[in-house]
Amino acid sequence: MAKYRKLGRTSDQRKALLRSQVTALLYHGKIVTTEARAKEVRKLAEHIITLAVKEKDNFETVKVTAKVPRKDKDGKRVKQIIDKNTKAVLSETHRDKDGKLLKIENGRTVTVYDEVEKEIKKDMPSRLHARSQIMKVLYPVKEVPTKAAGRKKNTKEVNLVDKLFDEYGPKYANRHGGYTRIIKIGPRKGDAAMEVVLELV
Repeated sequence: MAKYRKLGRTSDQRKALLRSQVTALLYHGKIVTTEARAKEVRKLAEHIITLAVKEKDNFETVKVTAKVPRKDKDGKRVKQIIDKNTKAVLSETHRDKDGKLLKIENGRTVTVYDEVEKEIKKDMPSRLHARSQIMKVLYPVKEVPTKAAGRKKNTKEVNLVDKLFDEYGPKYANRHGGYTRIIKIGPRKGDAAMEVVLELV
């Protein structure tokens, strides 16, 4: 007897389908799908959440210095012109009073960086392994703002793995499995397949 449902697809199509549905479930919190698919997605989702719960506190906080671009009052990067050879500052800004780009002979425009001390979470070996296991299953998620839907501007990549460790890990810390529930919503129009809502508890 097979250990998984084939879902009428070849192995690569089936894996892609399950990966996309698990990603959608963990990002949105619930999905509508058929009962057979939901039972397969549930297996993967529960395994991933179990890894996140197990490794949620397995990190150490480390202080690092990072170079961060300096920004002006409008939120734009501050740029200056420096000499190509001597690296001496020729102009504090790369634009003139009218807002036009300055051109200085033997000068090049560079972004001004400030050194900032940050605290970052450094994963311990087992959490790092869990992170790579989770990343094998989940697809990258991009968040598009509703204002400029369809545009590339202001789209940002959501770190779903960090969301699992920081949000779902503590949320399900006292639960031993059973992180999802399946609610039947009736047969689908067309092929009469049983449709269900698969959601996080």
